[in-house]
Amino acid sequence: MIDLTPYLRRGDRIVFGQACGEPVSLVSALIEQGAGIGDLSAFIATSFSGLFTPDSADSFRLSSMGAIGALRSMTKAGKLQVIPIHVSQVAPMITAGIIGCDVAMIQLSPADADGNHSCGLIGDYVRAAVDKARVVIAEINEAVPYVPGELIPASAIDVAIPVTRPPVEVAPAKISEIDEAIARHCAAYIGDGSVIQTGVGAVPDAILRLLGDGLVELAEAGVLTNARKEIDTGVSINGALIGTRRLYDWAHNNPAIRMCATSYTHDAAVLGRLSRLVTINSALEVDLTGQVNAEQSGAAYLGGTGGQVDFVRAGARSPGGCSIIALSASAKGGSLSKIVPSLSGPVTTARSDVDIIVTEYGAAELKGQTLAERTRRLIAIADPAFREELERAAHIIQQRGY
Repeated sequence: MIDLTPYLRRGDRIVFGQACGEPVSLVSALIEQGAGIGDLSAFIATSFSGLFTPDSADSFRLSSMGAIGALRSMTKAGKLQVIPIHVSQVAPMITAGIIGCDVAMIQLSPADADGNHSCGLIGDYVRAAVDKARVVIAEINEAVPYVPGELIPASAIDVAIPVTRPPVEVAPAKISEIDEAIARHCAAYIGDGSVIQTGVGAVPDAILRLLGDGLVELAEAGVLTNARKEIDTGVSINGALIGTRRLYDWAHNNPAIRMCATSYTHDAAVLGRLSRLVTINSALEVDLTGQVNAEQSGAAYLGGTGGQVDFVRAGARSPGGCSIIALSASAKGGSLSKIVPSLSGPVTTARSDVDIIVTEYGAAELKGQTLAERTRRLIAIADPAFREELERAAHIIQQRGY
């Protein structure tokens, strides 16, 4: 076990690398030793490792931008402090000291011949944390691929911990018939030369499989070429690689992929240079005017803000592109409609930004439509079992126009 006590002080604020770039050995050590150091707090944007549990939360206070990945049990137990923040804002807030970063704990690949470590499977806010921290503790993991793009020089690392252990993996989501139906409606908006942004989950997986058979297969089949992009021609730009060993092996030393910080991947000026950009994101529910909730269902916090708003705006404004919010029409075995009269949680994406909503029943193109027309289009893609109820709820909006 790594001894962290020489490097941490009581009251330190820690920032972890996230997703499949989570430094598992360092997290495990902090869980074991944190209580003895005292008054520690930590931030991680997402986690898929399963290490953060209500029991482990006694070692330090944990905050996040949502209950994404394996953090849902923490919110259910009241042990996770949620910061409503777009993922593009995390790095600037670390830099500004709004999200405290006395210690950065990150996972990197082995160094290249010049002494530079690849960020490997995660780019996003890693560099911001390294630049801000008093102490940078890095797992140098022999099993992490060296992915071109965001690099950390050895000189920026205060404590290097060599490890050899499999990075966190996220298995492909099980794709249902409903997911396939949603994906077919989404695929109708993806033409030759499109630039695609997707999140993680069954619907994005189903879309990629419709186009080919997943990201790696698309590239190997020559379907994913990036040949017609106005910028970064020939290269796939990523902020996070979330998947399995096959994806990691494919990314290792692959010049056709580049890991970048969110200051690039989510930047409005950068995204604004792309035509035919199709962005696909998910939601928990959508109300009859097009407001999107991707965070909370009643008292249960289930998702997060993530990068949705950045990409919704970019796709909707891209010449020849579009922005899609994809969700199933109902939940809990068909007993709960996800097209609703009013949201049960916060507004993640405003109706003024929303472009297209897709369910297994079709696509509702909302951009430029009146509120009354939006209600009609959304009811048409709702679960038929709820359409009469939604028609009654929409009557006032349709009568007065708002």
